[in-house]
Amino acid sequence: MSEYPDRPRDLPPRAFEPSNPNRSKRSQPMSKRLEGKRIVVTGASRGLGRAFAVALAEAGARVVINGTHSEKLAETGDLIEAAGGEFLSELGSVAETPVADRLIARCCESWGGVDVLVNNAGTVRDRTLMRMTDEEFDDVIAVNLRGTWACSRAAARAMKEGGGHIINIISGSAFTGPVGQTNYAAAKAGVASMMRCWAFELERYGIRSNSLWPLALTDMTQVILERNQALAEKEGRPLPSPEELGLGDPADIARVLVFMASDAAQALNAQIVSFNGRKLALWTHPHEINITERIEWSLDSLDEDFFQTAGQDLQPVYKAVKRV
Repeated sequence: MSEYPDRPRDLPPRAFEPSNPNRSKRSQPMSKRLEGKRIVVTGASRGLGRAFAVALAEAGARVVINGTHSEKLAETGDLIEAAGGEFLSELGSVAETPVADRLIARCCESWGGVDVLVNNAGTVRDRTLMRMTDEEFDDVIAVNLRGTWACSRAAARAMKEGGGHIINIISGSAFTGPVGQTNYAAAKAGVASMMRCWAFELERYGIRSNSLWPLALTDMTQVILERNQALAEKEGRPLPSPEELGLGDPADIARVLVFMASDAAQALNAQIVSFNGRKLALWTHPHEINITERIEWSLDSLDEDFFQTAGQDLQPVYKAVKRV
């Protein structure tokens, strides 16, 4: 079932997609900086997941790819083979614990362990709060949040003796609160929080945990381009390009993932990195502002002083995080 029921199931191919043989020079094979690494990539059937899997293989990694669409997953495998890479394929939804466990077990049984897990699998079922069904909420939480947890638990157990790296793919929805994405925003915010828990909890085992916030044009984000172009056409403005909307080429985004998966990024732990093909950014952890301390706060003092002390700089109900 399409994530967007009102849109065609299959979008036309775009020139920058990894499945297109005429990729730009910018996305040509990278150095073999990941030679010998064993990496699991969930949600690798298409979009960013496919770009990640191909780029990791081009950089020398052996890759276990996962997805729920057999034909599309096979296409990803063909691209890896064409790049001279080595891969294993596991079909199934990471929302199911046996699938998550099998992904990691397959990597360990075939190659002796797992070095990096890329939690990319995701789905969207957009609907406003009052219209959202139990199924729409549960499905998104199951894949995006629970699936990330299940895969990471299995990976951490496998990495306990030799260390490793868990890289979670998150979204700005976790921070901006977009209309119609209660389920997706909750899931991605949860992933960002789990990442911090794991960074502290697993550090003693040599296991790091970080997040990549990519902004790219994929099947999932195509609707953003369509909506903005429709609005521009209605208003008589030039149609915005993906780049103007901050949506980069998945093959370019994949370069940052390759960097994060490499030994060059060993200093990263508990970090959120964002990239849209042009702008690269590191994000702060949440922190308190306007600290006011008193021995006791009464209701009267709160009535009188809250908005002159801690509450003098209320945060906007909606303020989009500055685009990377």
